[in-house]
Amino acid sequence: MSPRANWSYPTAIRFGAGRISELAEACLTAGIKMPLLVTDRGLASLPITAQALDILDAAGLGRAMFSDVDPNPNEKNLEAGVAAFKAGDHDGVIAFGGGSGLDLGKLIAFQAGQTRPVWDFEDIGDWWTRADAKAIAPIIAVPTTAGTGSEVGRAGVLTNSVTHVKKIIFHPKLLPAITICDPELTVGMPRIITVGTGMDAFAHCLEAYSSPFYHPMSQGIALEGMRLVKGNLPLVVADGSNLAARAEMMSAAAMGAVAFQKGLGAIHALSHPVGAVYNTHHGMTNAVVMPPVLKLNRPEIEDRIARAANYMGISGGFDGFYDFVLKLRADLGVPDKLAELGVGRDRIDEMTAMALEDPSAGGNPVKMTPENTRALFEACI
Repeated sequence: MSPRANWSYPTAIRFGAGRISELAEACLTAGIKMPLLVTDRGLASLPITAQALDILDAAGLGRAMFSDVDPNPNEKNLEAGVAAFKAGDHDGVIAFGGGSGLDLGKLIAFQAGQTRPVWDFEDIGDWWTRADAKAIAPIIAVPTTAGTGSEVGRAGVLTNSVTHVKKIIFHPKLLPAITICDPELTVGMPRIITVGTGMDAFAHCLEAYSSPFYHPMSQGIALEGMRLVKGNLPLVVADGSNLAARAEMMSAAAMGAVAFQKGLGAIHALSHPVGAVYNTHHGMTNAVVMPPVLKLNRPEIEDRIARAANYMGISGGFDGFYDFVLKLRADLGVPDKLAELGVGRDRIDEMTAMALEDPSAGGNPVKMTPENTRALFEACI
């Protein structure tokens, strides 16, 4: 049987198959009477989205939807979403989908009541205190993939369409009031999305576990998250209808996002500029760059990874863990190099500079420099 539970860490989570049926009641609990469901274009016409809208409509909450969301959302998507939110006189957002729908939905709820540009709230120092917290609309999060973990996060990623730089917008009230994790919603995910999002969850756990910062709670969560991905990602790729494994992957995705408050590293620092410049899938990009980053960080994380390998049932210490990552990628059909995702060498210098400015760079176990970062891009491409 697929597991079912109610959790309150880090927010109220309704976990279990079929719990999308509680969507309307969750809105009312959060004080939302006129919700705007935000999702991406690909999900907008699918049965799971129609099901969610039907549930809202039957409860008298309407069926308003905004789906003008790019795979890597930008400020133009945000402006259009805020306009739709205001035009419909909405009082809350249902962020529905994968990372793009979840992030943009949260940011629409955040930005609709602000008077300053969204870039003024980037995750730098105490910039979040510039926001009017009382003007942030309540958020219900409903993930339909198992990867980003944005459903339990206090931030959203937004790409600047002019500079092609991904920015992290942070505020404590970006944490959804209620999250519904229903593994049945992930059953129809295409294989490539199942792989990409699953490897994203693994990357979050791996980088959080490897981060040099002190946060033992996140450390433990990241370790168990990696174990869950190891045991269940191959299962859901082989059989997408395996609800028990789908549920474990949803857990791992949320765990990765909770854990990475401890820090991320070079995997994400490289992936963010690649995604911004070449519009690649974030999770798949993480999977491609993972082995070279492990090699770079080996001097600082070898013993720690050996302990993780032992916990995960992998023999051979660091080398065994590294070989496991290579085999997992190969078994799942992850490309070996970024060139297979359409990434060229012509913009390496630009992406190197972007990677070094990325907030994730500061959490890498080995200090990122112009030299080793460029060498990473060369090895990955």
